[in-house]
Amino acid sequence: MSFDAKRGLTGPDISHSQAAMPDPRQPNAIQITGLSKTYAASGTSPAKHALKGLDLSIPAGSIFGLLGPNGAGKSTTINILAGLVRKSAGRVLIHGFDQDRNPRQARAAIGVMPQELNMDPFFTPRASLEVQAGLYGVPRSERWTDELLELVGLTEQAESYARSLSGGMKRRLLLAKALVHRPRILVLDEPTAGVDIALREMLWSNVRKLNRQGMTIILTTHYLEEAEEMCDRIAIIDRGQLVLCDDTRRILEQADAKTLVMDTGGMAAIPALPDHVRAARREDGRLAVSYPPSRIRADAIIDALRGAGLPINDIASETPDLEDVFLSMTGQRPAAGSA
Repeated sequence: MSFDAKRGLTGPDISHSQAAMPDPRQPNAIQITGLSKTYAASGTSPAKHALKGLDLSIPAGSIFGLLGPNGAGKSTTINILAGLVRKSAGRVLIHGFDQDRNPRQARAAIGVMPQELNMDPFFTPRASLEVQAGLYGVPRSERWTDELLELVGLTEQAESYARSLSGGMKRRLLLAKALVHRPRILVLDEPTAGVDIALREMLWSNVRKLNRQGMTIILTTHYLEEAEEMCDRIAIIDRGQLVLCDDTRRILEQADAKTLVMDTGGMAAIPALPDHVRAARREDGRLAVSYPPSRIRADAIIDALRGAGLPINDIASETPDLEDVFLSMTGQRPAAGSA
């Protein structure tokens, strides 16, 4: 199996994707401008403004992390991209196709692996992929069902009913279904929630392979260490608005937070510290002191601790991770669930 950034996964393009040409001036896989979505009031529930003029650019060929707390608008954004939810306002370009002017071409350019395990329990994996290919209008001569089953490790279960598959196997099938029409963009919505280590490694191996061959990957996850490891670029949205979008490395480099972890001989008392400095005891007895390097130097903190009579037997420095950035931007820690 191989992938071509212009043609998609190996094989001829899906016939209906040739009905219009994408905008050649558009360098991004996804271009979102002024995207808004308001859900109407229902019963005692007031109207909900899920997205509030979201602007977002996702570079072609990248692995892009779309992060945010529950209720931030991530799932609404993904469902709009997939054509499952109608936006209230704004413009969406998918692989250069305007979603309003060329809805079929825009939908053909994107594949979505949903968070929910939605599949017919009485269909086999092979039948599920054939039906999915038919829904996308993929001619029989251009289908690659056997290759997909092999790709996700379901060859031996090809003729088993979906209801007999384990949870991990069902997630593999969802990935295969997202790829049946050879999309140029793949969206993974919480793909590793509740899966075992073997499946997680298989999934990321396939994702890296597809990305190396030119496919754009969009990932939502509450496992921030995954986003930090996998993603070239990350956006954080909160309450329907973009609060951060930058290269992953630059985000971590610019995070104004560091932590000094010190062995102070088990002394429990924590002395008064300069402004903007926070200290707490960890379970192993070490003292963790967090501070913004732009406002105070590490040696000033060490001098303050020593001046207060606190012994320092050992010291180590920790750099911030993506969870620190997430917490500082949203005021919340990441949690599983839809948004």
